[in-house]
Amino acid sequence: MRVPIPVVILLVLLVVSGVWWGSTWEKAFMTPPSEKRLEEIRTKTAAAFPRADGLENAISPLSPVPATLPVEEPAFDLGDLTPPPSLAAYRDLAPKGTDHLVELANRLEQAGQFQRALLAWERVIDSSKPDESQATAAIAAIKRLRPTLPDWNPDPAMATVVTLHAGTGRTLAKKLVPALEVIALELGQASAGIVKVKTNVKAGKTDVSSNGPTPVALWLAGSDKGATTTEVRSFTVNSPESLQPEILKTVFILVRSHIARSANFEPPADLGKDENPQDALNFRVTRLAWSEFAAALNKPPI
Repeated sequence: MRVPIPVVILLVLLVVSGVWWGSTWEKAFMTPPSEKRLEEIRTKTAAAFPRADGLENAISPLSPVPATLPVEEPAFDLGDLTPPPSLAAYRDLAPKGTDHLVELANRLEQAGQFQRALLAWERVIDSSKPDESQATAAIAAIKRLRPTLPDWNPDPAMATVVTLHAGTGRTLAKKLVPALEVIALELGQASAGIVKVKTNVKAGKTDVSSNGPTPVALWLAGSDKGATTTEVRSFTVNSPESLQPEILKTVFILVRSHIARSANFEPPADLGKDENPQDALNFRVTRLAWSEFAAALNKPPI
């Protein structure tokens, strides 16, 4: 049997109305819930979700993380820069090592203390044991600074006198005299005025060799008769043009050898294959080494 459509519509409305009436009876939709009810809802909601570690308070601003402050290095001690430095300045710092002397020299240059910086660089090569790179840096600095500074001793009367002796045959002796005089002046400049070099040429009665190279003997000594001398070294020359370079080379060897006898100094390195001996005398023999060298020659012989 078919149910009439109006009856179906009426039954649907009655069912919907009945459900709505039963579910909303005594419900106060316009009244806000109590604080107790709100707390119950919060608790149930929080329990329904998993708790994330470390997010106890995701809303509050994060506390600032304290920054790690850099550790300040202690200031490098340049010493008392007020009094004029001595020629042996910074020698007492040699036990601290070459690295310390190199840093000291660099910092003194940065501070505009160029005379002191030069002394520190000289201590690198005459009072410590530098490696190849440190020695190269020191010599380069000495070449850079020396020409910008006045001579350590500007008064020739205060210079320590040494004599450059030479012995050769009669013919070569005449050419040897002016060559030695020029070299004597160059050695005085190499020592920054600390040493004054005189010359003395002894000519043989006859030429030793009339055909082959002529031998020349060289040595340095103190100014007084019977003073201490270096060893004697000889070389031969084939032409007057080779005379001056050979003299300079031999003088460097004599000075280096004598310095090497002292326990107070590191001797200069040997001459390089193509190294200019004049540069070696100027920049690898320090002013303090020149002073000690000349003083040692002028001590009475033991």
